[in-house]
Amino acid sequence: MSRPILGIGSRINHPQYGKGVVTNVTSKMYWVTFIDKGLETIDVEDEFELIELSEDEVDSVSLYEVEKSLRNILKKWSDISEVVPIADRYKGGKLILEPKDTNLSSKEIPINTFFHKIVMLRDRLRVMEQKINSNKALEEQDKIDLQQYITRCYGSLTTFNVLFKNSSQNFKGEGGKS
Repeated sequence: MSRPILGIGSRINHPQYGKGVVTNVTSKMYWVTFIDKGLETIDVEDEFELIELSEDEVDSVSLYEVEKSLRNILKKWSDISEVVPIADRYKGGKLILEPKDTNLSSKEIPINTFFHKIVMLRDRLRVMEQKINSNKALEEQDKIDLQQYITRCYGSLTTFNVLFKNSSQNFKGEGGKS
């Protein structure tokens, strides 16, 4: 027999943490404030003694999960750029392009400007990808072929992953590796 999902306010006795009150619920975790251990998260499948079940209706999706889902949807379907931080070690740096011919002058570009252009390129590739995938006039095979070109473009840009502060924002090529 499966145990009901606990509502906020339910009281439990956990073998490791002791007595506590459920203060937040997701589909996989309970946030419980324990008398002796403070706030802990436990899996909904954990073994514990139910002291009192809250009669409140339980929403098994937390506000955090809703916000996270909404951010992912907006990121995927919007042309609004996310804030992408540059790696700390490159902040304020500069990119210097020096020609082999010493008679020609070199070009200096603030690395933040260069990074911003790389991020804009990535965002535009994403928009193009979305437009291709949602285009009703293209055949499925044409969509697949165009998608492969975009994936190769991402792969060509993996060199610039060192500039990203968060690896989750890196370019990924055909192998899915950065």
